[in-house]
Amino acid sequence: MLLVEDDDRLAAALTTALSRHGHQIVRAGLAVDALRLAGGVDFVLLDLGLPDMDGLEALRRVRRVSAVPIIVVTARTEEREVLRGLRSGADDYLVKPFRTAELMARMEAVVRRGTRPMPARDHVVTVGDVRIDLETRQVSVDGEAVTLTRREFDVLALLARQPGVVRSREEILDEVWGDPLLSASRSLDVHVAGLRAKTGRPGLVETLRGTGYRLGGQ
Repeated sequence: MLLVEDDDRLAAALTTALSRHGHQIVRAGLAVDALRLAGGVDFVLLDLGLPDMDGLEALRRVRRVSAVPIIVVTARTEEREVLRGLRSGADDYLVKPFRTAELMARMEAVVRRGTRPMPARDHVVTVGDVRIDLETRQVSVDGEAVTLTRREFDVLALLARQPGVVRSREEILDEVWGDPLLSASRSLDVHVAGLRAKTGRPGLVETLRGTGYRLGGQ
């Protein structure tokens, strides 16, 4: 099990408690170490308050390449933070302080639910003659490069990582703008319109009225 926690005292207490329940613990105090180690463990406990990177960003990066079960353990109590954690790929969210018995019960429940589907590993997504390179952040249509703004590409990339999956407006606003309750949510419509106009493919982003958006055909 990988324990990602920068507080030495809490990490030591958790390590002792989890070891008593038969778990072998690998501890990381930095997100960069967590990203390196996450692929070789069976479970991850992730604190969000890390010194080198926001824990939510670390969570998203792990989820792009791994389906390992992850429980977020954090002092962040706001409902918005809980939702962001779950939408970013956490299997559960536990607020500090908590009892070891509750943590063990949550871990057992996550294991019972089974492994989530693996994210797509392809860096390039093709829809008809539209080519989306998620790694280099480049888009081309019929071989011609298309220039997008940073947020236009971020919206397109979010949809392209899981083609066919519907993303709600709130989820996109949270992921791209960092605010699911953004009052000026009209900006999302403007960016989607920009994507359709610049690519010349109005069907590239499909609107599901009252639900959200997904990557479509052309």
